[in-house]
Formats: sequence, structure tokens, C-alpha cells
Amino acid sequence: MSSKINVKAPLVILHGDEMAQVAFERILDTFVTSPLDIELVEVDLTAENRLVTNGQAVIDAIEALKRYGVGVKNAGMTVNRTQLGELLSAHPELDGTTLHPLATKSPNGAIRKGIGGNITREDIQFRNLQFIKPEWVGRDIEVDTMEVGGSKDSFNELSRATGIVKLMFVGASGDPIELHRREVKKGDPWLLATNDIDEIKAWAHRFFQRAIDEKRDIYLGLKDTVIAGYDGVMRAAIEGIYESHYRTQVEKLGLSYHYELIDAQAARIVANPPERALWGVPDNTTGRKLYKLVEQLKQHGIPTRKAHVSLSRMSAGGGDQYGSYNAPAAEDGILKVIVDGDEKHARHVKRGDPILLMSNDHEAIKDWITQVFRDASRKDKEVYFGLKREYMNYDEVFSTVITDVRKELAQADTPPPSFMIMRPSSQLIKMITDPPRNALYPAQNLDGDIFSDISAALGGSLATASSIIESKSGTMLFEAPHGTAHDLYLRYLESDGKEAHFNSSALIFAVANALETLGERESNAALIDYATRLKAALIDTVADGIITGDLKGKTTDPAAETIVDMQGFLDAVASRLQA
Repeated sequence: MSSKINVKAPLVILHGDEMAQVAFERILDTFVTSPLDIELVEVDLTAENRLVTNGQAVIDAIEALKRYGVGVKNAGMTVNRTQLGELLSAHPELDGTTLHPLATKSPNGAIRKGIGGNITREDIQFRNLQFIKPEWVGRDIEVDTMEVGGSKDSFNELSRATGIVKLMFVGASGDPIELHRREVKKGDPWLLATNDIDEIKAWAHRFFQRAIDEKRDIYLGLKDTVIAGYDGVMRAAIEGIYESHYRTQVEKLGLSYHYELIDAQAARIVANPPERALWGVPDNTTGRKLYKLVEQLKQHGIPTRKAHVSLSRMSAGGGDQYGSYNAPAAEDGILKVIVDGDEKHARHVKRGDPILLMSNDHEAIKDWITQVFRDASRKDKEVYFGLKREYMNYDEVFSTVITDVRKELAQADTPPPSFMIMRPSSQLIKMITDPPRNALYPAQNLDGDIFSDISAALGGSLATASSIIESKSGTMLFEAPHGTAHDLYLRYLESDGKEAHFNSSALIFAVANALETLGERESNAALIDYATRLKAALIDTVADGIITGDLKGKTTDPAAETIVDMQGFLDAVASRLQA
């Protein structure tokens, strides 16, 4: 008779890329297929397979999750333009001009929208990790952002009826061309934003010249992978200016230039800040938030972190920038938004101006806020919403829904937890510099991406946080919030697999959460016990001072730390699990 634990229901496994995938395969072999008699429904979500299947892999993942209900997702690459070019060169049979957006964009937003899921990210409750605070008081970092354009100068409103929003363009021909259409329901928020390509270039000149004049290292942060037709256009223009006019001067002065996705860069700069830097965040909505945070940190520093942080991220409708239409204008002309035949807004754009049309789903917002209150009540958390209501009708709908959900919960004799509504910048500052004992921070999609990476970095490592996506229908997807660890993967390849450095904690925790959920759904006591012991083995391993290099010096007893590579860490967890 097999000694394996029998599991009735299948587990969906969504494979990813690079070093995270190397770790994932070993985790599945060690902690899933070896001790369990379980069916795995596996989907290859690597960047290459998403491209080769023209996005069908993403659709397959969504269908598998909806059918089976519980899954684990590994980190995957979202390709930039250079990486896309390399993949297309490797597959000459593919026509890059006819690719579906699912083939090249991040699959995360599509999956969350497909299953109707919201994200909750929390610190894994390791007992002996401590954040080694960088000295922030007086730190010489300046944030530079554009004063015009973007969401700040958008046209946004709540749809007054259910219908079709059309984005039309009238160029030199004089004939209207439909660029995009989407359905909206009454009460859904929508927004049109553009940026002036000449203003972007002028800002880039001022930005780089300021860095040279003040002799500062240069950091530029955007989200060009997810919003390629908007942030990607800005990045291309700004880096074109840098290459043509400033690279030689910067290098001659011994200064450095760094580009990184804004969420990863925000985490790095807050948790491991450079000595003297100019941080360019062209998107002024995000830039103003991060400017205020940096100024607060320079004045007060980062306090001792005494509480684990939970952040809920709105993404059920695939809303805001992640579900947007974004592209540069093909020529000079007039952009118009038409809702069921009525022209709501028109503005001039020039060739190359980045365009963003986004909306969100009122019902998805309601589902999210209901989940936020339910989770906060269950875990006795205070709730701190971040909304920009003073000039954003788009955000006003959230506060209206909060009121509606409060009334519904009260009528059902389920009073909501204590909550506050504040500006997103104040929400971020509170989460980092004044965290209460037990709080939940709900944030919209892009803010949630940035805030959660900052929070995870301040918790010690992106690998020390958990991420849970839950849909209204009960579909549960567990994932690690970190990326694919590209730099570690290059070392792994260069050493023929001999150097395998990667913190697998978040992936192990995601697997354990998924197994625990399967156990609860089929009343499988043995599986629940196994999942609970797997989590305990992970936490005990770190408590014993056995850690990967990213946590070096971050335990309460650095002298007792034993630094191991990826396989050494997995072996240590397995040993404690068996014991």
C-alpha cells in the first residue's frame, strides 16, 4: 500500500520562467508529487509559450482555474521590447504584427480578470526576521516628476448608463477611425489620459541636466511592460534623449543610470536607498505619491516594524491601467470619446503622444470592498483605503460603494471593521512610517503593485511575503509576489547549474496554502495536517538561522546564521518536515 497521502481533487500548476521556475520544479518534486498522490493540471505560462501559442496558454490557465478551483502560479517574465525581439528572432515562423495582446503582455491581469479575483498580500509570519533599516533621515534623494499630463489632466467620469464607450480618432483624412471600444455599465468609472510627447522630451532634458548639474546617480521608473503603449512610449522617448545627449556626460562624471520597473525600483530605493540620487517618476500621479513618501522618510526615517502588513489589491475587473487601451497616436489629430452616440470629450493629440483609456467595473469594485471588509473582520484588522477623490470622479465611485457595502453588512448584522479613507499618498506613508498593530491597506491596481513591493521589501525580502487571489465564485490562486530573479538565473546558466541561489520561501508557502485549501474543501485531515506541517517546517528552518543569501544579517541573531544555496534551503525544510 502506498504511504502517499491521497488527494481527490486536482491542483492547477501554472509554470513560470527563469530561476523561479528552477526552484518551482524542485519544490513540486520534493513537497507535492513525492509525498502526495495528486493529479496536477499543468499549464506552461512561460513567456516563450505564451508567445508561441499566441496567448492561448493564458486562456488555458484561466479555464483550468475556473474548472478546478485551486491553483499555484509561479512568477513569469513580462517581456519588454528587446526581449520580444529576441523571442521573435528565435521563432521566425511567428508574425509579430498579428500577435494577440495575451501573447506579449503580463498574464497576471488577464488571469485575475478571467477568474474575477482580488489579491491579498501579507508578510509570512517568520518569528526571527528583522528589517535592517537604512539610514533615511537626511538622505539625499530627490524625486522628479512631470507637472502636466497623465491622470492629473485626464477626463474621467462615471457612466450614466449602460452602453459602449468608443475611442475615436480623426486625423488628416478627416474620417473618424475607431481605435477601441468597450462595454460599461451604469456607474462604471472611465478615464481618458494622454501625454504630450514634446513635454515628455522636454522633461527628460531637464531631468538629465539636473542630475548632471547636481552630480546625482540617475534612476528612472515606469511600468513599460504592462502599459507598453503608454509608459513604454515614455520610456523610449526619455532613453532616446539620454543616449543621444547625456550618456557620455553622465559616464564621464562617474555617475550611473538605472532603469527598472517602478514597483521593483520603489522597493529597492526605499529599502536599500542610494546615497545621492535623482529619481525620475514621469507619471505625475505616482510621482507625487513617491515624492511625499521620500520627503517623509528624509524627515522621520523608517520606524521599527512591529506588525505584519496586509495589503489588498483591487483587480477583479482587470481595471485601471492594467486593463487599459494604451498606444501612441499614429498622427496628429483629434481624439474623441463617444458613449452610445454622445460625444463626452475631445482633445488634440500629436503623432507619438501616448494615449490611455481605462475603466473599471462597479460590481467588481463592490465584490472587492466586500471581500476587504470580510477579511478584515475575520482577522480583526483596521482598514485604510487610499482614494484620490478631490479631482477624480473615477475614485469617487469607490467611496460610494464603501458606503453601500457598509449599509448591507449592517443590515445583515455584520458590522464592518474600523476603517478610514485617505489620499493614496497618506495611505502609503502610514503603511511605511506609522503602521498600526493590525491593518489592511486596500489599493487600486497600479498603486497596489507598487505599495506591496515596497511593503514586502521592508519585510526583509520579496520572498518573505504571501499572495492570495480569491474570486467571488471561490476560485483560489496562490502565488509568490517576487519576480523570476533574472540576475540569479544568468549566474545559474553561466555556472552550468552549480550556482543556484534563490529564496524559495514564498513559493513553498504558496504551495502549502493551496494544499491546505484542497484539504479543507474535501475534508482531508491528513492533507490539512501535511500543509500545516509544511508551513511550520519553512518557518522553523528560518527560525533555526538557516537562510538564503538575501536574508543575510536580517535575523535577530546574525552570528548564528547559516547561509545556504537554494537546494540547501529546500533540503533543510524537507528535513524538518520529516522530523
